[in-house]
Amino acid sequence: MSKVIAAHNYYIYIITNKNKTVLYIGVTNNLVDRLYYHNNPEAHSKSFSHKYKCKYLIYFEHFLDIETAITREKQLKKWNRSKKEVLINLQNPNWDFLNDTI
Repeated sequence: MSKVIAAHNYYIYIITNKNKTVLYIGVTNNLVDRLYYHNNPEAHSKSFSHKYKCKYLIYFEHFLDIETAITREKQLKKWNRSKKEVLINLQNPNWDFLNDTI
């Protein structure tokens, strides 16, 4: 009897504000829904992304298990701004907003 392994999708992502001055890193199992939430926060939300108007996707990575995704998210959150910029530049050198491409 073979064991069926369900495929899972998890993402770490980096969003920014319109002027690209603030970076927010998160993890999710549904990137499209999470971006919708960032673009349509609750009216009185006190979240970091809402406060700094971070809603533009500029970077993401895909994972098949949540533990690996969370570990990567924690790693990136510890990095300084310049190291995060190098990572973003490798995948998205123009820092194009990727919201409509996913």
